[in-house]
Amino acid sequence: MVTVPREGKLLRVFIGEQDKWRGQPLHEAIVQLARKEGLAGATCLKGFLGFGAKSRLHTVKLLRLSEDLPVVIEIVDSEERIREFLPKLEGMIRDGLVTLEKAEVLLYRAEGAPAKG
Repeated sequence: MVTVPREGKLLRVFIGEQDKWRGQPLHEAIVQLARKEGLAGATCLKGFLGFGAKSRLHTVKLLRLSEDLPVVIEIVDSEERIREFLPKLEGMIRDGLVTLEKAEVLLYRAEGAPAKG
């Protein structure tokens, strides 16, 4: 079972849903790589409105459907594990933003796992 120290890091990757990596959606490739590398977990969040470096608005409004909505991938783990992951991630992203910030991990457990206390 993967453990995460109380003082971890939150890695956020901001990309578009149409971004690809070797023919597959980039967000799926990133999550699969994070899993393969044994990181504690990853979540993809799909945005309904946003813009990036090119200031082009992406929205889900009915009269203006965007085909490239924003996607945010969040990964929390130890600083060491996140920093080991970054070089692999860097080669995958052509257009996007990556941030790293402190994360205080208050609870991380799977159903059925004994509670520590």
